[in-house]
Amino acid sequence: MHRFTIILSLAIVMVLELIGPGTMRVLAQDSTPAATPIAPGETVSINGADIYYETHGPVDGPPVLLLHGAIGNTEEFDNLVPALVAAGYRTIAFDQRGRGRSTWGDRPITYEQMAADTVAMLDELGIDRADVVGWSDGGIVALELALTHPERLGRVVAYGANSRPEGNYPEPQMSDQMPAFEDFIADYQRLSPEPERFEELLETLGTLITVAPDFTDEELGSISVPVLILDGAEEEFVKPEDTKRMAELIPGAQLVFIPDTGHFAPLARPEEFNRIVLEFLQA
Repeated sequence: MHRFTIILSLAIVMVLELIGPGTMRVLAQDSTPAATPIAPGETVSINGADIYYETHGPVDGPPVLLLHGAIGNTEEFDNLVPALVAAGYRTIAFDQRGRGRSTWGDRPITYEQMAADTVAMLDELGIDRADVVGWSDGGIVALELALTHPERLGRVVAYGANSRPEGNYPEPQMSDQMPAFEDFIADYQRLSPEPERFEELLETLGTLITVAPDFTDEELGSISVPVLILDGAEEEFVKPEDTKRMAELIPGAQLVFIPDTGHFAPLARPEEFNRIVLEFLQA
């Protein structure tokens, strides 16, 4: 079964409003899994959290950093990793703090902290510079890195990202590509070393998206690395006007809308998504 992620936390807010925290607790209890299976990656201590990561491909290949979405994990890139490795790249994907197999640690979950953790992961692996592919919240983190650490980046793909809170629809535009909420609970319970914190994570992310990101025109206009702003033409969460705003303000940015899909193209239309990403990275 494909494990999608509702990466823009508007969906999280909507779900909390619809089912309420009490119902969420019942669902979480019903989804309690067996022990977390052995994973192919490793764990390293970064900024007070135990961060899980995976690397694939030739050690001397050009590094590509993969950044997942809000309540996602490294599994979001299961379709992209083989394509990148086949093209000779080395992929690095990690679970952000409080997501997937990573612990929360003692620092807050913010885009700035996620960017700091990402730089620390590059330092830990001895990688001076990498291309980045970010999906939704991961795309936001990629843009934050482009602003604060451009010297660490090559080319950036920001897929399904928004640039400011009002760039999201007031309510998600529902589609048949969106998953069942129970899948999110099951994945978190299956992977997390702190499964009891799922509701806390939803509330934290729900608060975060009301205030961030909030990239100004000047900030977007100062980005100096090559950027591809990528999204689905039928995006469920981000207004196309906001996607176009980023492409118009970032100097030299490319803009591509993938037809017949929305926020979940890496899983719903992986061949087309992979083709577009590879063409941009190889340009």
